[in-house]
Amino acid sequence: MHITNDIKPVTYLKAKVADLLDQINDTHRPIIITQNGEPRAVLQDPKSYEEMQNALGLLKILAIGEDNIRKGNLRSQETVFQRS
Repeated sequence: MHITNDIKPVTYLKAKVADLLDQINDTHRPIIITQNGEPRAVLQDPKSYEEMQNALGLLKILAIGEDNIRKGNLRSQETVFQRS
């Protein structure tokens, strides 16, 4: 990742929005937009955003499962399939 190449000030965004859109869709790397030298937003292509959201959803499901295991909220495989 070339993060230093992927940080742009908001003034650059205003002047070069078409170029930035081409860049993020070609490289699939997000662009960090700064304002007054501080990070303020992230510009990302839709495909990468969707993939990230899907991955986060899976991680949440895993975290819920691990929490259930820690709390002892378990059922045997036989019990689960008997209810079907």
